[in-house]
Amino acid sequence: MWPAEDLWQALVAWQPGLTVEVLPQIDSTNTELMRRARAGQNESVLLVAETQTAGRGRLGRAWHGQAGDALTFSLGLPLRPRDWSGLSLAVGLSLAQSLDPDGVLDVRLKWPNDLWVAQPGPSRGWGKLAGVLIETALGASVDSEHSRYCVVGVGINIAPPQAPGLSTPALGWQQLSPRASAPSTLTQVALPLLQTLLAFERDGFAPLQTQFNDRDALRDCPVSLSDGRVGIARGVDFDGALRVETAQGSERITSAEVSVRPQ
Repeated sequence: MWPAEDLWQALVAWQPGLTVEVLPQIDSTNTELMRRARAGQNESVLLVAETQTAGRGRLGRAWHGQAGDALTFSLGLPLRPRDWSGLSLAVGLSLAQSLDPDGVLDVRLKWPNDLWVAQPGPSRGWGKLAGVLIETALGASVDSEHSRYCVVGVGINIAPPQAPGLSTPALGWQQLSPRASAPSTLTQVALPLLQTLLAFERDGFAPLQTQFNDRDALRDCPVSLSDGRVGIARGVDFDGALRVETAQGSERITSAEVSVRPQ
């Protein structure tokens, strides 16, 4: 029951030539679009999978999506921004604003690429609602050194996941929006996401800095870095770098390979 035709009409008005594909099963939507890009297929496409068998998150973590339980999709298109810094933050902000435009559900952003929500009920603490994985490739038909084929992968938990043992428990969108489904959620987020990517290509992350900091789950919280350092998170800079106040002074964390956790 995917609204592929309606989505295509909305998206192609902003990105001519874009196509929409919905597959019943695939290893990973990101992996598939990266395969196509390396083979010279750099067309704009929204690729949706009802089931992912080998989905990937940041740092190689698995992200599996069963039919109906999760929304898993990738949006691929050629981009030529002046600066790629902060792209994952812009994507996360777009998703948070689409799902929770007024902030009443307290959907927050955990640097650099997760959506967190305060757990409802007595459990307290944070719950992870969604994640973002961005990959790029030159591809055979991308002829500019500043232009790359960009694949933005998104995974949103729809049903409450059964995934014990995670450092941040998983949260389902239906726990906050009981009537939500994967198709209806895709309708909410797809067009704003495309618009965000096109705006990022033109203006970069700087215009979004204040909006991100307003939803920053880590801001003014004690955090620990994967290299053992500790400090207080102080929001993000104009380029999306995380500012952490440590014993050695204020530091900018720019590598997405550095894991940041609240203490």
